[in-house]
Amino acid sequence: MSTISLKNQRVVIIGGSSGIGLATAKQAVAQGAAVIIAGRSQDKLAKAQQFLGLESTETHSLDNQNEEELKSFFEKIGNFDHLFTPGASYVRGPITSSLEIAHSCFNAKFWPQYNAVKYAIPYINPKGSIVLMSGAFGQRPLADGASYAACNGAIESLGKALAVELAPIRVNVISPGTIHTNFNWVGAEQETRDKSYDEYTNMNILGRVGHADEAAHTTIYLMTNNYTTGSTLFPDGGYILR
Repeated sequence: MSTISLKNQRVVIIGGSSGIGLATAKQAVAQGAAVIIAGRSQDKLAKAQQFLGLESTETHSLDNQNEEELKSFFEKIGNFDHLFTPGASYVRGPITSSLEIAHSCFNAKFWPQYNAVKYAIPYINPKGSIVLMSGAFGQRPLADGASYAACNGAIESLGKALAVELAPIRVNVISPGTIHTNFNWVGAEQETRDKSYDEYTNMNILGRVGHADEAAHTTIYLMTNNYTTGSTLFPDGGYILR
């Protein structure tokens, strides 16, 4: 397998119809990969397929919080080379938050990725890779997200454990900081978005919010470098160092 190309390889992205997932799909297609994207919204999937190209993209409707749907999904698509699992929605809150909020990140971000890997194993190329997604908040938490920080830390530990358990399949984690995507702000007022972005520029070394294609570039690296496994990379503008 080439260390610099995804040509003629099959890349599966759960949550690939928007944000970092879509940006990664675009870069994978540009490298010659056949991309399979899965998500909840048929409308978003259709638009993503048009954007990426009908010949190089396959789409599937999938609720990644449903184990049976995940199992059926992998049975249906068959063998492939790389898995990326950025799809998640959750609510952040302090330790005093309701049980629903406290559980939301684990229910929508940790367990869906855990189960995706579980059901992908029979079909993934032994020379292939898995890229999980956590978040830089796990390394540098603020005062309003105890369970969210714990969830991201759990995903990073999961990546290390799976790298050992599933070798020679390579398993890594991408842990981005705040990235410009519409996904993060569904239903939010523009003023709220701008305020959050402005705050983040003062929290990292580079003094700006990241872009989806920058996080995607990190993901593509983890797919194509055959000697990197058990690692967590931080496309965060230096957020965890500030």
